[in-house]
Amino acid sequence: MGGSIHLVGIGGVGMSALAQAYLDAGYAVSGADRSLRSDGRRTPVLEALATEGVHLFPDDGSGVGVGTNRLVVSTAIEDTNPDLVAARALGTPVVHRAAALSELLSARKLVAVAGTCGKSTVTAILGHVLVECGFDPLVVNGAQVVGWDANGTRVGSVRNGAGEYAVAEVDESDKSLTAFHPYAAIVTNASADHYSKEEMDSVFDAFIRDIPGPVIDGRVTDGAPAEAVEKLPMPGAHNRANARLALAMAIALGADPAKASAALATFPGVERRLQRVGSVLCGGREVAVYDDYAHNPEKLHAMWTTLAEAYPRGVAAVWRPHGYGPLRKMLESLAAAFRSVMRPQDALVLLPVYDAGGTADRSVNSDALVALLEDAPGAVKLVSDLEEAEKYLRARADAFGAIVTAGARDPGLPVLARRLAGKER
Repeated sequence: MGGSIHLVGIGGVGMSALAQAYLDAGYAVSGADRSLRSDGRRTPVLEALATEGVHLFPDDGSGVGVGTNRLVVSTAIEDTNPDLVAARALGTPVVHRAAALSELLSARKLVAVAGTCGKSTVTAILGHVLVECGFDPLVVNGAQVVGWDANGTRVGSVRNGAGEYAVAEVDESDKSLTAFHPYAAIVTNASADHYSKEEMDSVFDAFIRDIPGPVIDGRVTDGAPAEAVEKLPMPGAHNRANARLALAMAIALGADPAKASAALATFPGVERRLQRVGSVLCGGREVAVYDDYAHNPEKLHAMWTTLAEAYPRGVAAVWRPHGYGPLRKMLESLAAAFRSVMRPQDALVLLPVYDAGGTADRSVNSDALVALLEDAPGAVKLVSDLEEAEKYLRARADAFGAIVTAGARDPGLPVLARRLAGKER
């Protein structure tokens, strides 16, 4: 493999991390993304990639030419994508993101982090602990770690390291985790999300069956003792559970237990994982503003219960479903999750499904979830877009102790959080 690599959907969490890893390995990188606007505005991730010399193109096929040595796609890329059509016409090799990342990491001892929930946090904590214990790992994560973006000049989901280990989050949503052949692995948990729990268990069982190194399986073990993670600065029982798994793996790889446990105290946190963005002053009252990646019932439950414990006055959440298929599949369980965590003083502001284009079945949208939440304890409001959500929240902010924007894929959610906190126009 060599020459110029072109990534389709380069602004996404998985592709942007792969792009950064390619850059760190010395490759020339280009990419296309449908979020690129005609007015030249870019997301912070795309801006960081451009700063590093990545050539960015609109999603129209113009970025693929005779000098393109490889096109990288994800499962979400449809056959009609212009870049993919252009690559096939030119005979350019096309590879899946997981296979490309697996190949890129093949010279290291890979520690793969799988599971339905908590993968990004576990990957980040494990990477941090190994750094503090002197292992100098390469880390490729599904979320940005605070401080890893070098003040916005690189993608913060990747840490470049020279040690023998690589730590990477691997994806079960399309079963592409099977492209990896790790030395060691963590399975955080298994629950119904993209597939039934039974199918997920089967996938994870097959994944860890022939792994030669240590395996920390969160389905059958809690990991390190509870007292070992008391220094973790992140709130929430789910984050303490994540830390116990990460710590157990670090120790299994040879880290000193006392040093590894102490390293948790300096963990800087994961962006969009119950990240406190700031606060908004409303009616003389300071209302905390958070941003979170929660997009399935388990993650939403963990997010809301953690905030509810900290803010008895009330929580207002803005949530957008990340896809039509996932919403359709999880509709009943999402409604049950919201009903179980909401209190009379809480509010849920629902946005329409994030529409990434393509040929998705759009017959179910957020109004179907609203209909199932008529008996919810708190207020439920359906809005048309982020601007309406912002107006609704600003008019009522002083009624709550905290506001949180939540959901996957939509880059506008963290932007809204920063705007509410007065950190972005």
